Amino acid sequence: MTDPQPILSLRKASKSFGPVRALTDVSLDLYPGEAHALLGENGAGKSTLVKILAGVHRADGGELLVDGQPRTFHNPAAARDAGVAVIYQEPTLFPDLSVAENVLMGRQPLGPGGRIDVRRMREGVAGILRDLGVALDPARVVRGLSIADQQLVEIAKALSLNARVLVMDEPTAALTLQETERLFRVVGQLRARGATILFITHRLEEVFAQCQRVTILRDGAWVSSGPIREYDPDRVVRQMVGRHLTDLYPRGEAHPGETVLDVRHLTQPGLFHDVSFSVRAGEIVALAGLVGAGRSEVARAIFGIDPRTSGEVRVGGQVIPPLDPRAAMAAGLGLVPEDRRQQGLVMDLSIERNANLAILGRLRRGLLMDRSAEARNASDWTSKLRLKAHRLTDAVSTLSGGNQQKVVLAKWLATNPRALIVDEPTRGIDVGAKAEVHRTLAELAASGLAVLMISSDLPEVLGMADRILVMREGELVGEVGHAGADEEGVMRLATGQRQAVPVGGAA
Repeated sequence: MTDPQPILSLRKASKSFGPVRALTDVSLDLYPGEAHALLGENGAGKSTLVKILAGVHRADGGELLVDGQPRTFHNPAAARDAGVAVIYQEPTLFPDLSVAENVLMGRQPLGPGGRIDVRRMREGVAGILRDLGVALDPARVVRGLSIADQQLVEIAKALSLNARVLVMDEPTAALTLQETERLFRVVGQLRARGATILFITHRLEEVFAQCQRVTILRDGAWVSSGPIREYDPDRVVRQMVGRHLTDLYPRGEAHPGETVLDVRHLTQPGLFHDVSFSVRAGEIVALAGLVGAGRSEVARAIFGIDPRTSGEVRVGGQVIPPLDPRAAMAAGLGLVPEDRRQQGLVMDLSIERNANLAILGRLRRGLLMDRSAEARNASDWTSKLRLKAHRLTDAVSTLSGGNQQKVVLAKWLATNPRALIVDEPTRGIDVGAKAEVHRTLAELAASGLAVLMISSDLPEVLGMADRILVMREGELVGEVGHAGADEEGVMRLATGQRQAVPVGGAA
């Protein structure tokens, strides 16, 4: 039996932007009915490759084949006509139009007098959604839909265009576990129809669970391609970043000191109840659990952003009053939020200014800002964190996700905190950047900082935490020590399949 012909192939594609070489001799084969992972660090060339497939860029050299025939995509319309659709991480829909109008934009069925036949339009889109097993009302306005539902609208749009290649860029980055499972069910249906899914993701567990083939890029060059069965996580990481998987979690033996962060009986009805724990100097404690378990809500209440009806928070023995982030900061507490772009940074400001946002008061000289002190402080911290940037005066929006996360860390480390809460510290950043963030957290803990880490990435939790506290439905249901921790045990606690373990007790 001969192998199937690829739906789409790239042969030795190259692309430069001025003196910058974005792609060099990159090849890719996309076969019908497969999910194909495209992996690489930020800057590896993935986005450029996708834009060539989408008709946004034309390769400077190489060949593009569709069904074995040479093709040239002069524009996105040509790629669309060839059956290629790109679903970006942030859906690009018209928020004030309906689901049906978005799916059939520019192709609405017309009735007498050239008017749009709304009934036929909605019935047609309802059929597509029904085939996907998706319960969405075609008449519903898109504004207010979850990211997961917006992605499904994008998929329906692609199917209405008879797309055979669907490129999904970080499709699960903003989804809950249940939404992710639904998305992958839809992906399975698409594959069963013979479509190819090209996944761009930083989540290796999804690659091995969902994909049949993988292509790895590094520094704009092709490294390897092949069936996923020929790979393991260590090989993938080694080829992506030139280091072993074990290097991702550089956590040595901890030597905890005195209690720094002490939380007692924290309660906010409807969100969390009677949460008590402590974090000592030199220790990384992970707060694990499913999305919606109340972990971020607890962190925000500890820091004073959100209310709590009862309970006590102490930092270094000092009581922190509710709803008083200034008091939390003055006592030595920092918070790296889950959403770095919306809550951690001011995207239009410079890297330098963002790195100093938490200490601007210290840098004032009368009514003026001490610009030399601001530049010096930003340079010191970004150097320690190995930030990769052209100029510190550039807007922070120009940085990759991993480097943006380093700027948020720099902002809080500039306050000389005693305890640091980090919420999803590596969400949406590539494997190499994850290793840098992990190294930073390990070094901070080794220097005596108390770290509370909230993470949905179980390998990260197991690799970095000295103790793991598990939450479920707003309650702290157990503690697991580093030595006895495994993914199954943590998930059993998080889902209620295992008896609660007292915090401070043995697992």
